[in-house]
Amino acid sequence: MPTRASKKPPKEDEVQAAVRVIRTVVERTERVVDPAVSAAASALSKLGASKGGEARAASLSKKRRSEIAKKAAESRWMKR
Repeated sequence: MPTRASKKPPKEDEVQAAVRVIRTVVERTERVVDPAVSAAASALSKLGASKGGEARAASLSKKRRSEIAKKAAESRWMKR
């Protein structure tokens, strides 16, 4: 159905225009990450991850670890 010629789209108010401009600026700016900071964060993450996995494995019983492994293997086979 054709639109009425007398109906014009609503005009953008000041707040909507400001939000549109800010979104455009943010999308166009590139995020710069310092490689030294990134490397340090990666090393710190690896330290915590290795400790966490070992602690979790030590706290689980052999039966519970076996159940988790079976469930993981079953889900892998279901994806194929």
